[in-house]
Amino acid sequence: MVNFSKSILMTIPRNYDPTLHPFEVPREYVRALNATKLERVFAKPFLASLDGHRDGVNCLAKHPKSLTTVLSGACDGEVKIWNLTKRKCVRTIQAHEGFVRGICTRFCGTSFFTVGDDKTVKQWKMDGPAYGEEEEPLHTILGKTVYTGIDHHWKDPAFATCGQQVDIWDEQRTNPICSMNWGFDSISSVKFNPIETFLLGSCASDRNIVLYDMRQATPLKKVILDMRTNTICWNPMEAFNFTAANEDYNLYTFDMRALDTPVMVHMDHVSAVLDVDYSPTGKEFVSASFDKSIRIFPVDKSRSREVYHTKRMQHVICVKWTSDSKYIMCGSDEMNIRLWKANASEKLGVLTSREKAANDYNQKLKEKFQYHPQVKRIARHRHLPKPIYSQIQEQRVMKEARRRKEMNRRKHSKPGSVPVVSERKKHVVAVVK
Repeated sequence: MVNFSKSILMTIPRNYDPTLHPFEVPREYVRALNATKLERVFAKPFLASLDGHRDGVNCLAKHPKSLTTVLSGACDGEVKIWNLTKRKCVRTIQAHEGFVRGICTRFCGTSFFTVGDDKTVKQWKMDGPAYGEEEEPLHTILGKTVYTGIDHHWKDPAFATCGQQVDIWDEQRTNPICSMNWGFDSISSVKFNPIETFLLGSCASDRNIVLYDMRQATPLKKVILDMRTNTICWNPMEAFNFTAANEDYNLYTFDMRALDTPVMVHMDHVSAVLDVDYSPTGKEFVSASFDKSIRIFPVDKSRSREVYHTKRMQHVICVKWTSDSKYIMCGSDEMNIRLWKANASEKLGVLTSREKAANDYNQKLKEKFQYHPQVKRIARHRHLPKPIYSQIQEQRVMKEARRRKEMNRRKHSKPGSVPVVSERKKHVVAVVK
């Protein structure tokens, strides 16, 4: 009787000598090409639309402890709490008169804060009121001017608001602990650093980005750009890096230790960039733009790897990347919150071990042949709406004209009088310390 158990356990050696496998590279190339084609075939990123707001969605916030809870504020002063699993609104609050300008959650997730056009800061319980109780805020702070943004400290019971100046508040007090400003223009956004939690950054309407230190209660540095910055977002894995969303259609990633030159200029949008948010891994970020699209950028690349759009989506005001790094949410003018996959062709649900192995193998093949012309062409191709496509063509012509004009000026000028300025240094006007 033959003993099969020994034959099954025997390892079969494989000779990796390339002369014995003459067609290995062509076979792998065909597999990589097919994997790239299938990735584009199965790229269906849109998942759901959360309907319920009666005005444009102006701000979004994530729950720090729950993956399924999302908060949204609208232009009519209404705040809604959503359950992403059920894709339903679980609670509605009439929080402010006028726009909800900012919303943030407490670091432990028990409550959240909102600011609005009615010059108030309100703290609300995350859980709804008991049966028979009215919806009342826990605390209300009446300010002297309109607050345009708010962000909560990542570890302490403190939060920052911005308007005419940046104010740092203790949750138990009705007056700010300290107020900081640099100049006289209104400040549109303020964000705490998630790693070095005593640092915070703000952007103002006079085209500057200002960094503050809570311990010194004074501004640290200021960088002035060509055009106004709408908001900034800190990298959750690299404490000194942040990305700024600018009116000149670009995003700028800065290292706060060397603000005179951005680390990277991210170009692809064809209109003002209104919001930006990092993935939890810190390797990518998502941006929302006035051109009715959202784009996903790798941190170290100047071009986006993905662009999402729908026919009905209007100007995208706010965007968030979920804490599990799987999904992206965006709020737009036409009262909808849309849910997208972070990887357009990713299969949702439980994968078998064979599916995981096949995905890993295909990913390695695509990386190996990513610079081959055919694979690169298929992987890069995206269908764009006609307005965005025509604007891209127009900008390309304008950029080429500027380049040609600069070359002619350099050709007909004294040597060295028209210096070559890199793309990274073109947009920074000054750095003030």
